[in-house]
Amino acid sequence: MYNLTVKSEFSSAHRLRGYKGKCEALHGHNWKVELMVCGSKLDKLGMTSDFKELKERLNNILKDLDHSYLNDLAYFKKHNPTSENIAKYIFDKFNSSSLKLKLESVTVWESDSAAATYSKK
Repeated sequence: MYNLTVKSEFSSAHRLRGYKGKCEALHGHNWKVELMVCGSKLDKLGMTSDFKELKERLNNILKDLDHSYLNDLAYFKKHNPTSENIAKYIFDKFNSSSLKLKLESVTVWESDSAAATYSKK
């Protein structure tokens, strides 16, 4: 099995509803996102998938999050915009079926020392 990982980033603001502490107030992050897919077959070039295509798909999802107030987006009106829920949002939006790859996980870093990962495992 081959695992491929692409990374990207976006900037946005949010506030955590119901949280007692600093994160209850409006604040922002420069989020880093890691997306991992896996596949078992290589093409004639020896690639499972083109990194460029994976990154384009990821960036198409992130453009809706970038420079936004997450709480205003429909999904985050129903789900608190935590790192965990952002990772699941990206995971659910990413469609790997046409790539014949399995989406393994999405990791969202809100700082250099704090991240949340979502996978179906």
